[in-house]
Amino acid sequence: MAAESVDADVVIVGSGAGGGTLARALARSGLRILILERGGYLPREWGNWDPQAVFGAHRYHTGEQWLDGEGRPFSPVTGYHVGGNTKFYGAAVLRRRPSDFRPRHHVDGSTPAWPFGYDELAPYYARAEEWYFAHGEAGRDPTEGPREAYPYPPLAHEEEIALVESVLQGMGLHPFPLPLALHFLEGDPEHSPCVRCPTCDGFPCLLHAKGDAEICGIQPALESPDVRLLTGQRVRKILLHADGQTVEGVETDSARYRARLVVLAAGAVNSAALLLASASEPFPEGLANRSGQVGRNYMCHLNSACMALKPHQENRAIFQKTLALNDFYEESGDPEYPYPLGHIQGLGKVTPSLLHAQRPRWPVPVSAWAASHSVDWWLTTEDLPDPDNRVTLDRSGRIHLNWHPKNRESHERLCRRWRSILHQAGFPAVFFQAMDISATAHQVGTCRFGEDPRTSVLDPSCRAHDLGNLYVVDASFMPSISAVNPSLTIMANALRVGGYIERQLGAS
Repeated sequence: MAAESVDADVVIVGSGAGGGTLARALARSGLRILILERGGYLPREWGNWDPQAVFGAHRYHTGEQWLDGEGRPFSPVTGYHVGGNTKFYGAAVLRRRPSDFRPRHHVDGSTPAWPFGYDELAPYYARAEEWYFAHGEAGRDPTEGPREAYPYPPLAHEEEIALVESVLQGMGLHPFPLPLALHFLEGDPEHSPCVRCPTCDGFPCLLHAKGDAEICGIQPALESPDVRLLTGQRVRKILLHADGQTVEGVETDSARYRARLVVLAAGAVNSAALLLASASEPFPEGLANRSGQVGRNYMCHLNSACMALKPHQENRAIFQKTLALNDFYEESGDPEYPYPLGHIQGLGKVTPSLLHAQRPRWPVPVSAWAASHSVDWWLTTEDLPDPDNRVTLDRSGRIHLNWHPKNRESHERLCRRWRSILHQAGFPAVFFQAMDISATAHQVGTCRFGEDPRTSVLDPSCRAHDLGNLYVVDASFMPSISAVNPSLTIMANALRVGGYIERQLGAS
């Protein structure tokens, strides 16, 4: 397609971890980049820091409903904004471990190998960590791969968390500083954008101090005259070229945009839904879906929030999300159960107002007491790919998400093991809350990549097997999810894919 006949060289659908990072990566390439974002800029207002607005009323999340595998409606905890769901993420930026790229055996099955290993993604991890203000300490976690020092030092533990770390170390465990994407200036509180407030994990940042895709991806990209961002542009269909081998652009609610190359970065659920909605005579089961794999192999972490209570000791920590543990990441430690259990990290402090927003029927004094006496955690177990866990559309175009996660036994064992450890650490009361299908923050896998076009949607460069100028750079590409947060891997992969796009289009 001739360059002069298009609205842009590259159209990027979505501005989150994948789309925002790719836009910045291509901003100086000489290519004309058009970013189409379904939502707008998330408003900066007091509600950003109000637990009732964020967690009670879900003020910033979509009002749409999806249907589960039994046809029951649910409200997905997701939103459409410049920066995507990184506006709400907890800013934990962990690299996949080297073992995460290889087949791993679980109680419910095995993960497939990736088409490349940790070493290929390592330099892109490093650049993503630099762009996204990553704080951490290399060498503390025995499961991490070879790496250089983090761009920024780890955030210091508050007194209560430092005490927990010391107790865990005394038990022979290996806690390490949780890598965080925050624009925090150690030793310079007057000029630090981040103030270590209690409204970080799950909240949008009123101070723009979180390393999200708006601040670290879109904003720097827009400094280039070659990059444009259009908000309020919901893409409804990807337009197939007459040759049947390439795409020629996209159609939104209000316009059509033609491009030499199209990149999907709308999230694993919505990117798959968009491909399915773009069915045509050459692709009757959905665009780029000759394999029948589009929408299949949806994965989402098995997650549980944990409150550990010390009845006779208050937790005065304000920012407690600084500690993590991977002692049960590779194996359980039980010879009778030789399978991985998962990852443990600190959770943003559960405050009285936050707990009341999520448990409004609890008497206020009860929720206030519980929150002020708890240290809070987030436990993650790896889900497994299953072709029956999938995204589909009904005739009206409504999203159906069928998801029955794997490895429930391993997750339950992780929770029991952590409860036992916390009891030994002096917390007599430990409670868990498992996340359900609505918790879609860690969605991956619906357009997985691989060498074989019969079993994968994308090739190892994340280009569609079936179409020469269609890429996907959100978490859809992942053939396995691992047990660490996927955000940094999405960002690093977007940087990697940017190089393929530049070479294909002959960027200057």
